[in-house]
Amino acid sequence: MRKISSDKIRNAVAELAVRANVSLRKDILEALKKAQRSETKPLAKKTLALLIENAKIAESEFIPICQDTGMAVVSCEIGQDVHVKGDLTKAINEGIKQGYKKGHLRKSVVSDPLIRKNTKTNTPCVIHFKIVSGGALKLTVLPKGFGSENKSRLIMLKPTDTDKEIIGFVISVVKAAGADACPPFILGIGIGGTLDKAAHLAKEATLRPIHKPNPKSHLGRIEKQILSAANKTGIGPAGLGGKTTCLGVNILSFPTHIAGLPVCVNISCHAMRSASAVI
Repeated sequence: MRKISSDKIRNAVAELAVRANVSLRKDILEALKKAQRSETKPLAKKTLALLIENAKIAESEFIPICQDTGMAVVSCEIGQDVHVKGDLTKAINEGIKQGYKKGHLRKSVVSDPLIRKNTKTNTPCVIHFKIVSGGALKLTVLPKGFGSENKSRLIMLKPTDTDKEIIGFVISVVKAAGADACPPFILGIGIGGTLDKAAHLAKEATLRPIHKPNPKSHLGRIEKQILSAANKTGIGPAGLGGKTTCLGVNILSFPTHIAGLPVCVNISCHAMRSASAVI
């Protein structure tokens, strides 16, 4: 049994919270550069160049990529041979609190969804725990801005619906998001399970590098069709037109009930931020 102190976890989360907010993921940055090279509309090309420059300035000057530093979503994969000394949930929240203070990051969390009083610590964060084999603990911090989160949607399709209906729903979500969700987008899509499982899958899907093909060929085919259809909407970077409305589409699926077909679309803006560490 491997022992890991809660202090070590707290410190790791604090570092990840800052790193995720100031350093754009490499797969997203490369996708922006590729899109900028292929764009033919001058305004779209210029907009993408500005997004690339913004990411470079954020990293070099150690400042947030976006003023919305998000509500922190933390994925914690715990090896079954690991024993955490201390309160794991408390350590993760304390890490987010310290990271957001150290990085001078905007605090955007309210203690009650109706009373709306700011906690001034950006906690509590959303934590997803997963038990895996082995003796390691993997932490991933995803700061989720709500310009894009607010445009995410879930639908319970009929089990007889086909790829066409799934793609149609996703594109309707993209069109409804428009400029409000700060395109170009990364789309995380969850298919199957229950209502809550589909939403979790959609969020988890955004963490997969967008240049990696889906290991399931039928899902890979749908991803390509959605990406193509999204980029034909003409929304373009920042909603100013062009052929780069979406940088990547990632789908995760899970077995479901014979009577259902849950589909969730989690939209991320061009600032798709996450950082991971293994302890």
